[in-house]
Amino acid sequence: MSIPYSAGWPYKELDQKPVLDTGCLRQRSDRLMAENRLIAVVGAGSWGTALAIHLAKSGYPVQLWARDSVLVAQMAELRHNTRYLPEIELPAQLIPTAELLTAVATADVVVIATPSGAFTSMVDQLKPLVSKDTLLVWACKGFSGNRLLSDIAYSRLGDGYSLAVLSGPNFSGELARGLPIATTIAASNLPIAQRASEFFHHGSFRAYASEDMTGVQLAGALKNIYAIATGISDGIGLGANARAALITRGMAEMQRLATKMGAKQETLMGLSGIGDLLLTCTDDQSRNRRFGLAIGRGQSAAAAIDEIGQVVEGAKAVDQALALSEQYGVELPIASQVSAVISGTNTARTAVEQLLSRAPRIE
Repeated sequence: MSIPYSAGWPYKELDQKPVLDTGCLRQRSDRLMAENRLIAVVGAGSWGTALAIHLAKSGYPVQLWARDSVLVAQMAELRHNTRYLPEIELPAQLIPTAELLTAVATADVVVIATPSGAFTSMVDQLKPLVSKDTLLVWACKGFSGNRLLSDIAYSRLGDGYSLAVLSGPNFSGELARGLPIATTIAASNLPIAQRASEFFHHGSFRAYASEDMTGVQLAGALKNIYAIATGISDGIGLGANARAALITRGMAEMQRLATKMGAKQETLMGLSGIGDLLLTCTDDQSRNRRFGLAIGRGQSAAAAIDEIGQVVEGAKAVDQALALSEQYGVELPIASQVSAVISGTNTARTAVEQLLSRAPRIE
């Protein structure tokens, strides 16, 4: 089971219930910040910028890298990311840069917050710039080809690197405004996950450590597909009952594939699983849900993506998930219909009719 950091710090026992030891937490945070640990966030979209803002407000010097030098210049001058989070002021500790080497060369932690489609290229660019002492954390939710991002990272970097993934029910705007947030940070072993969690666990940000990288990554990628499905259903106007059914059966599909690939059941029932699925399927801050809503209301997939103006990860992940489902012999009927609607093979209403016409099964 995923646990907060460790069985000890920062929790103490009181009547056999875990209680956050805030004094210990403050001491640990103060020590880390006193060491002046530098953090680089690679990718200045809404999520990368929000993470950089949180880390800078936590006291760390943060370099925020963007490929677009015009955006970097605007952030440096206006102290706002006017493209993605225009209402949030950038803290003084946050320095925008368009020079990747400048951002990461002396960083203790590098956070990759690019779209998942750019992950492989970014790992290749980072490899000659970072040492094996650098902690690499990615906050992308998706696949690269038909592979988990951890598979890409380990194959490209080789042995000896400390790698972790951050994923959970998190919206960038709420994080940037300092609203409460809880997430999972997974690594191949708990010491690495705990080390990574220490950097993020501050203020209203709760970070929970896990060693189930497979489950955390699969849940983060797959939930976007079912957010599109629920958006399509709501866009057509099929009601709350249909939405609940899609979320529940979508969760069943996630569990079938993820457990077949080695994920732990408890991970799927945690923050990065059911927590993220519920958030993404039910709140219009989700780009994937808005994409589905637009399709359900009659827009084409291309027009919906243009209107949203940012990457819709679920639209890219669905065919990759179906390739994995074929590889592992797992049926994903909802994901199959989402793919058919996005490609134009089916209309949204036909997809719903075909799902409803499936033979009844034992749940």
